[in-house]
Amino acid sequence: MTVQNTEVEYPVHITIELVENLMNNNDVRKVCVFASSSNFLDAVYYNDARELGKLLGQNGYDIVYGGSNLGLMWACASQVKEFGGKVTGVMPEKLHSMGVFTKGCDEFIITAGMRERKAKIDEISDAVITLAGGFGTLEEISEMIVQKQLGYNKKPIIILNTHGFYDKLNAFFEEIIEEKFANKNMRSIYYIAQTPQDAIDYLKNYKPSELDVDKNAIYAR
Repeated sequence: MTVQNTEVEYPVHITIELVENLMNNNDVRKVCVFASSSNFLDAVYYNDARELGKLLGQNGYDIVYGGSNLGLMWACASQVKEFGGKVTGVMPEKLHSMGVFTKGCDEFIITAGMRERKAKIDEISDAVITLAGGFGTLEEISEMIVQKQLGYNKKPIIILNTHGFYDKLNAFFEEIIEEKFANKNMRSIYYIAQTPQDAIDYLKNYKPSELDVDKNAIYAR
C-alpha cells in the first residue's frame, strides 16, 4: 500500500551543489539511509544525522528510509526534506499500527513485514548510507554488503563512522578478511566515511566497478 502525503510543505533550497549534482552522471538519486530509531543517544549522533540530511538535500538527493518519526532516522530525513529532497518512508504494517511513523514523507509505503520492507527499500534506492544503529541496522547493512558481493547490485555502500562508532565493527571486518572467511576484495565493496561531508563526496564521485563474482572472487584465497 502506498500513501501520498500532502499535509506538510517545506521550502525548497536551490543551491550550486544541487545543480552540479543533477548534472552528475553516476545515476545516484535515491539514497537509502539505515539508522537507529532511538531517542536516547548522545547529541553527536543526532548532529551528524541532521548534517547528512542537510547535505543530501542540498546536493539534490532524495532519501528512502524506514519511515519512522524517531531517532536518527527522522533526524536525517527531516533535514533532507527541509533542504529540497523528497522523502520516501517504507514501514511494515505492524510498526505502522503502533503509530511510530511520520506524516512528513512525500510517499509512504506500507509492507507486509520486515523482509518485504528491506526488499522494497533495495528496489527503489540507488545507494546506501548507514548511520549508527543497533541490531536491526547491523542486519540491514550486512545484507546489502552481501548482495553487492554476489553481484546483485553495484550501489555505493557507505558506513558513516560518527564518533568512531563503527571502529570495532571495521576491525572485525578486517579480522574476517585476514582469517580468510572473506576475500580481500571485500574492502572495495563498502566505504567507511568519517564525516557527513566525506560520505557525500564519496557518493558524488562514485563509479561502479565490475565485480568478479566467480567462486574464486567470492571466497577467500
